[in-house]
Amino acid sequence: MAALKDKGFLPTRRAALTLLGAGALAAGGVSLALAADGDDEVLTEAKVLRDPDTPVAGNPDGNITIVEWSDYNCPYCRKLEPELRQVVQDDGKVRLVMKDWPILGPVSVTAARTALAAKFQDKYHQAHDAMMGISSRLTEPRINELLAAAGVDMDRLKRDLAGHGSDIDALLKRNNEQAEAFGFRGTPSFIVGKYRVPGVLSMAEFEQVIADARKAKMN
Repeated sequence: MAALKDKGFLPTRRAALTLLGAGALAAGGVSLALAADGDDEVLTEAKVLRDPDTPVAGNPDGNITIVEWSDYNCPYCRKLEPELRQVVQDDGKVRLVMKDWPILGPVSVTAARTALAAKFQDKYHQAHDAMMGISSRLTEPRINELLAAAGVDMDRLKRDLAGHGSDIDALLKRNNEQAEAFGFRGTPSFIVGKYRVPGVLSMAEFEQVIADARKAKMN
């Protein structure tokens, strides 16, 4: 897991996090005890699972939601990406919510802002896949090369970064506040149904947590 540097991340809303039973604990799980509606709460279902500005992959009508917080310069995120996508594809009923959480420096922030700007031309997923699909550390020139090669209109991208910059920054702020509230300390981190999963899982472990989340949903 890529750790957050120079910031001590602790849960800021401990009341929103309650332990589940032994099965959840074995998976590193913590209940997504969603807060009551209110502008001062960051862990409501609407804000965590249904933020309309957050990109979604997988089945948008899936019966289980996985929420992923990731950083484009995180090697663990890159390693996990194809396996997670395979699990989501094989299952067919998983909704994957993709929260950019750029915690590894200024270039990570640039990468996240650029990917989210590409969403305005329906190219977020192409930008995301291009930056997650390399093994070397990103630089700003490399980001531009990758996105251009992925079919992103770079002139349109610059206009959208300028025109929608405040909206993009507000989304990144929300993502960060939620990660803080859950007590995540690095990337990648996940919510799977009701379970908090702070770290990297294998395909088999993801499949098990998804199965456990479905059972918990029925109870």
